Amino acid sequence: MAPRKPTSEEQQEELRQMLETFTSGLHDALLHAVERALTTVLQNQQHDRRGHQQQQHYDTPEDEGLAENLFADPIAENQHRHDIHRDNQGEHTRQDTRLDTVRNNSASRWETGFRLDIPEFSGSLNPEEFIDWLHMVEELLEFKQVPDEMRVALVATRFKSRAMAWWQQLKESRRRANKDRIDSWEQMKKHMRRSFLPFNYERTLYNKLQNLRQGTRTVDDYASDFFHMTARMPSIESEDQLISRFIGGLRSQLQVALQQFNPVSVSEVHQRAIAMETQLRSTWSASSARSRFTPQAIGDASLGSPSDLAATRSEVTKSNPITETIANSRPARPNALRCFSCGERGHIQTSCPRNNKRGLLLQETDELEPRFDEYDSDSKDDTIEEVIHGDTGLNLVLRRNCLLPRASQESWLRSTLFRSTCTINGKICKLIIDSGSCTNVIAKDAVVKLGLKTTPHPSPYPLAWLNNNTEMRVTQQVMVAFSIGNYKDSVCCDVVPMDACHLLLGRPWQFDRDATHKGRTNTYSFVMGDRTITLLPSKEQPESCVLSQHESITKPKVSSSQSLLLLPKAAFETELKTSDVVWALISSPTTSEASPSIPEAFQPLFDQFADVFPDDLPRELPPLRDIQHHIDLVPNAVLPNRPHYRMSPQEHDELRRQVEELLHKGHIRESLSPTAVPALLIPKKDGSWRMCVDSRAINKITVRYRFPIPRLDDLLDQIGRASIFTKLDLKSGYHQIRIRPGDEWKTAFKTREGLFEWMVMPFGLSNAPSTFMRVMNQALRPFIGKFVVVYFDDILIFSADLQSHLQHLAEVLHVLRRDKLFAARKKCLFGASQVLFLGYIISDKGLQVDPSKVEAIKSWPTPRSITEVRSFHGLASFYRRFVHHFSDITAPLTDCMKGSSFKWTPEAALAFETIKQTGFSSNSSFT
Repeated sequence: MAPRKPTSEEQQEELRQMLETFTSGLHDALLHAVERALTTVLQNQQHDRRGHQQQQHYDTPEDEGLAENLFADPIAENQHRHDIHRDNQGEHTRQDTRLDTVRNNSASRWETGFRLDIPEFSGSLNPEEFIDWLHMVEELLEFKQVPDEMRVALVATRFKSRAMAWWQQLKESRRRANKDRIDSWEQMKKHMRRSFLPFNYERTLYNKLQNLRQGTRTVDDYASDFFHMTARMPSIESEDQLISRFIGGLRSQLQVALQQFNPVSVSEVHQRAIAMETQLRSTWSASSARSRFTPQAIGDASLGSPSDLAATRSEVTKSNPITETIANSRPARPNALRCFSCGERGHIQTSCPRNNKRGLLLQETDELEPRFDEYDSDSKDDTIEEVIHGDTGLNLVLRRNCLLPRASQESWLRSTLFRSTCTINGKICKLIIDSGSCTNVIAKDAVVKLGLKTTPHPSPYPLAWLNNNTEMRVTQQVMVAFSIGNYKDSVCCDVVPMDACHLLLGRPWQFDRDATHKGRTNTYSFVMGDRTITLLPSKEQPESCVLSQHESITKPKVSSSQSLLLLPKAAFETELKTSDVVWALISSPTTSEASPSIPEAFQPLFDQFADVFPDDLPRELPPLRDIQHHIDLVPNAVLPNRPHYRMSPQEHDELRRQVEELLHKGHIRESLSPTAVPALLIPKKDGSWRMCVDSRAINKITVRYRFPIPRLDDLLDQIGRASIFTKLDLKSGYHQIRIRPGDEWKTAFKTREGLFEWMVMPFGLSNAPSTFMRVMNQALRPFIGKFVVVYFDDILIFSADLQSHLQHLAEVLHVLRRDKLFAARKKCLFGASQVLFLGYIISDKGLQVDPSKVEAIKSWPTPRSITEVRSFHGLASFYRRFVHHFSDITAPLTDCMKGSSFKWTPEAALAFETIKQTGFSSNSSFT
């Protein structure tokens, strides 16, 4: 039986034991050799010291003989002395060499007292722990002076658990791919960083460093974060760039103060910033202490001349030049600075224009407390007037709870608005006084029912949240004469549709009448003529607004959108227990849009390709085609991170519903992306909502691709004299295209529920139209220009006769089925003699204008701004091919769009009416 081959784990364990045995034996041998060498050196030192002392007492016999022999040869004598000197010098050289060896051995003895091992690594995915371990290994390898060829094997012995499995898998994969072994520490470190660090680790660090600001922290705390981030990033910035980045994150006061220095390192600017921060704190503390002194009135005789005061102030300022420099370097914030001298905002005491009215008197006396002169004032009144401004600080933001609590037992005056009734044109109407309304408002239904005459609003404006609609535009106003008892008045009101009441008096009425509101009694009092009028609220709202004895204004109805007022679950359960009968209404929205009928000749073809017209997209990702949507970002761009938009409760519910539906389909997934943009809802033609992403921030840093978008004129020219048409519209065409794998994190968007990223192409990306046209052109390229025109998700099939048209349609549907592209059944039109395509009516007679757009042009009101002129000119230019000499006619309108000021000339008015009356007609055609 063949011997069993040891496993890789056993080989690793054997290698580890051999290394430990070798290290231990080498350590003991070195220690024994050093001790023996030290003993020998010390003995030689003692012997040499005794020989040197004996040599100092007597000379050698040879020297004495030569000294007494007067007939000795001088040359021989010199040669003899030279030989003796050389022997002594050699002995000293050998002694110095031994001493150096002793010193080196003694210097290395401190290392033998302890043992340093590389820490084990188990494959932790914590980036901070991994970076710290990597730095520690590099320091130990340098300290031990481990050879380059041994570093990889030595570090690998400290792997365990997940790290060991990763290392074995990496070696095996490289062996199978016939790649060289990893034999250098730099290669190993590169693979480890790629496997144990997030793919966006360095980019995230760059973003944090880019956005790092001191804020309210100290310089030390800010510098700690700065050095922590720079130590973990590759050194790609110079020292000057790091200095500039460090200063740019400091507070503005410190930045200004550091401009007078030229630091050469980040450490230097760090120390100077700490010193400047200390000076600023001491200056602010001194200013706060001075501001707590109470001015002491002294006699006019002690004031002196203004020149003396100016000189005194100058001496006081010169005594602290650092304070003056820092004070002058602070940025001017008119709303935050208040002068201690005059009490006005916008400047500080040192730069007060009224400094000649107050001065600090420094006298050579024994008084320790300074005295201040009093303000010059012509007033002799001793009454103290206290002007109290609003408190400053963190604002308390209160929002509607969107819940209707159960009635409490407290007073009804505490939780209700001022509600009452008034008489308008002899009819009783509901009235509300609301101090939170910035205008007076009357209901549009009341204006119609009462027959009030309206006038155009001088400044129309958009209004939101009244009547629970998304947004409306206020364009009319009316003068309303009303009475409450003996009080009669007239107010100018804006006309808006609302359900709360018929007449709402806001701040304009309270301002004009100087009305005073008492919160506890909920009453409004004001003086009118020679009497004081007090308006009292009504406790019970009337059942109806009586017009006369037999007719009344329609009671304001509670709209279905007022489902914002909900009962909590506990309150609803209590209501069920206390009520005998509870009625529940369940409503589901339905669409009245009917699917267009299919001609009988097209029904078999439609049944054959019914899978191309599903009711909804498949609940799975579209196939990964040759063309995916790429998102390439500009290098070194700052990734955006925008907050989510605030929405009404209905809009938020709709957004949450669509997000959950997209999650269920797999079109989006939860994300951990470092970038995020908000999501929003856009109304569609059928009244439903389409969820879009506000990708403007990510589009700014996206590389644009210049794929051509088809020209409208070129498409229409291809149709020719066709007589039968079919129009196909893809169902959510963008969602049928995949995002390139790896680019999903760049599409991240946020809602109140969390952060998500797209798996399919969303609306709003900069290169999305180009990507969609590439997919459509690739799929329908054999047919384009022959019997197919494609403009994004609109496909128009045209033919000369029915038989060829059926064949053309079958070929197109076959391609859609092959590429798994799905069409919206309700938006498709089959076998029509004329079709509305790209704003034109196309038939065998050629092109005709859309009657709805012609009607919009004819009913366009006279423009009042450059923007309105541009809108009208753009709409009219869409059909310029139907108007002869269009540019000559609209030249005065073009002149009105030039410059910054709007000027409506008689020539422009004539051109405007000419275009409206004679320019277009619904029967205009172009062949």
